[in-house]
Amino acid sequence: MTTPEWAGTLAGRGAAALQETYARYPIELVTGEGCRVTDSAGRTYLDFLAGIAVSALGHRHPAITDALHRAAAGLIHTSNLYWTEPMVRLAERLVAAADMERAFFCNSGAEAVEAALKLGRKTRPGRSRIIAFEGSFHGRTFGALSVTAREAYQEPFRPLLSGVELRPFGEPVALDDDVAVAIVEPIQGEGGMRPAPPGWLAHLREECDRTGALLVFDEVQSGIGRTGAFFAYQTQGVLPDAVTVAKALAGGLPMGAMLARGEAAKGFEPGDHASTFGGGPLVAEVANAVLDVVLDDGFLESVRSAGLRLCNGLEETAGRSPHATEVRGAGLMLGVQLAAARAGELVAALNEAGLLTCPAGPDVVRFEPPLIVTDDEIDEALHIVSQGLASLTTDH
Repeated sequence: MTTPEWAGTLAGRGAAALQETYARYPIELVTGEGCRVTDSAGRTYLDFLAGIAVSALGHRHPAITDALHRAAAGLIHTSNLYWTEPMVRLAERLVAAADMERAFFCNSGAEAVEAALKLGRKTRPGRSRIIAFEGSFHGRTFGALSVTAREAYQEPFRPLLSGVELRPFGEPVALDDDVAVAIVEPIQGEGGMRPAPPGWLAHLREECDRTGALLVFDEVQSGIGRTGAFFAYQTQGVLPDAVTVAKALAGGLPMGAMLARGEAAKGFEPGDHASTFGGGPLVAEVANAVLDVVLDDGFLESVRSAGLRLCNGLEETAGRSPHATEVRGAGLMLGVQLAAARAGELVAALNEAGLLTCPAGPDVVRFEPPLIVTDDEIDEALHIVSQGLASLTTDH
């Protein structure tokens, strides 16, 4: 690879031209192939972050590049005033795979959450309360931020949406009859890669059935095969009234969706909600290509197999280190719990050694490689993790 003429300049230029909303790592990425990315100096890294669970098929996957070329030769945008076949086909496939009935398309997970919250208020008139859970992360827009349990994220922007209450994640909850929505991640991502305890989602379903509240599962990070099932809730035998999805849906292009069933599937009427770019023909064509791969026979089984190999390897590696205490998650959505708040330190060491990942809280490091990751790549990553843990000093 020829070194770009701008190599080494992006941090300085970006600091002058971009809002300071991210603490970026000192890495300038240029290209990628499969589960690897290359920086401006020509160094290659194993990508075990996948754009934070976005690049489910890795980089430059032929199904995605072919779909992009095919879609770009047709319509890129039309607005939702007209029908396009890729959008309708994608909606049909998503609701079938999710055991839902109707889809609303948007551009991100936060927008999908906004749609679900509005749907709850619309279909539960007179009810003002929304129940979310400690450790949750649902997005940065005002509604999504209101149900995100992060005081540091919320404080600068108060007052937020009224009527939101936080309950302990994974503990029994009693809902009142004035609750419009209960929203929860079946596996908390930013909250430390924490799966809901067995039976707890069924308990929430029973409470929502008893009180008439809308049950929303946020599968923005865990959906589209990440856990080895198309959606994580499908392993629990529990159906929500609505589910939000984004990240991996279009393989790296910005796309989100809110899927609903039953009464909730018919809750919106023309004018209630909208998205200019939602479900556009180009991103919908690419999302269909992602589903072609993820829903193909044997693919989710391969994700489960890879997830088991990575989980077992991380558990073995963590067991040899005084700095790691637990591995948790499902499929290829895994986190290593550290004994102290040193996730940033370990991530920096892994990045330096050629393995890209990021924290999921101050004391958890997440591992979310592309779903196409190979056994050899998993073993290579485990070797780097072992070295990274060993590099941490014990007198911290």
